[in-house]
Amino acid sequence: MLPVEFENRMKKILNEDYDKFIASYDETPVRAFRINTKKISEESFNKVSPFGGEKIPFADSAYYFNYDGIGNHPFHHAGMVYIQEPAAMSSAASIEVQPEWKVLDLCAAPGGKSGQIASQLGDNGLLISNEIIPSRCKILTGNMERMGFGNVITTCTDAKRLSELFGEEFDLVVVDAPCSGEGMFRKDENAVSEWSEENVKLCADRQQEILGYINLLVKDGGFLLYSTCTFSLEENEKCVDAFIKNHPEFELVPVKKNVRNHTADGINFDGCETKNINLCRRFYPHISNGEGQFIALMKKTGGNGIIPKRKTVLEEVPKSEQKIVFDFLDETLTDYNKNCVKKYKENIVYFDSDFSVPSGVAFSCGVTIGTVKKNYIQPHHQFFMAMGNKFRRKIELTVNEADSYLKGNTIPCTCENGWAVVTIEGCSLGGAKAVNGTAKNHYPKGLRKV
Repeated sequence: MLPVEFENRMKKILNEDYDKFIASYDETPVRAFRINTKKISEESFNKVSPFGGEKIPFADSAYYFNYDGIGNHPFHHAGMVYIQEPAAMSSAASIEVQPEWKVLDLCAAPGGKSGQIASQLGDNGLLISNEIIPSRCKILTGNMERMGFGNVITTCTDAKRLSELFGEEFDLVVVDAPCSGEGMFRKDENAVSEWSEENVKLCADRQQEILGYINLLVKDGGFLLYSTCTFSLEENEKCVDAFIKNHPEFELVPVKKNVRNHTADGINFDGCETKNINLCRRFYPHISNGEGQFIALMKKTGGNGIIPKRKTVLEEVPKSEQKIVFDFLDETLTDYNKNCVKKYKENIVYFDSDFSVPSGVAFSCGVTIGTVKKNYIQPHHQFFMAMGNKFRRKIELTVNEADSYLKGNTIPCTCENGWAVVTIEGCSLGGAKAVNGTAKNHYPKGLRKV
């Protein structure tokens, strides 16, 4: 049952549309996934997909589905798809991300929006994917690894610290702010039980605090994408209006047409000073298939252009380890850029960027190749997932064979001895070590199917 105070607030917001809105709560929530086009093209995936589903009209390479068990399917383990609530896709779909951009996703876990953005970035682009809670940052990092992204740094800190480290360095900053969760009421009973008008106010105050640091991270001409999964004016239009009032160098700009066509205008409230507040977007379940979402896209004109100097924590591979590392890479990969191979903490990583990675906040950086042991490299799962297309040895599996591999079983192979990438439909699924016709399984135990 919905809180009475919430219903009264929604009546004031929606007026004559309220009955349609409240009727949508009797409908079953929809499910959706995105195709990870960094791994496989939409056309190629649709030729082999068992999931079916109707294409989502406002997000690229995204589909509604009714297939049970998609999260345990080999295609999901291979990072070919990402399961994501459709309304949540709408915010990252609101802007055309350019391939060379530097992007910061501030509140990124579990990684849906980061994945959407990373799939659009090219070799010269970079994503900082941040989550302040360490346990959630670990989940975020795991999802970025599964999807095979190499141009991502995951960090674990707060907005204030990020603004001090980076300055006006980003073409786009995404803030999917912690909120009261009203948009999730239909599918999350906990969100209903935890809701109160007092919590709405607490969330709004926290959102204003977060945004107070964000202006320091967006470069001149860059964009701020603010979103929530709630309907309250306090957390949405009022928050945006207060931010623009305090930071007149920002202005609201239109979102992409497909998102605009499937959402409602922002609400002009008493005392609002932002004349084009209607450019904000509201995703309602009675208008489009999905839950609740609020979106505001702002552009920055002006700023001081300050980017603090910082020393990168990436180091050159120590001389004592160079032969082990480069012999391993030469023997395993068909090609790679030797200059991109670095040491980060105890790991050897592959980082194809001149971006200075700051100390104290980076959870992961680029692609973790592995760890140097006494006289060999112990490869990391991400190495197979992100660089599998460069492997000399490849073991292609059917769906049934992949199921066996994902359970930790050894598999037969015909490739020469050495480290191999295991693939399904040409997409990296994990790693194995070929020894005399048998591939010894190196899929992480914590990820295996039961």
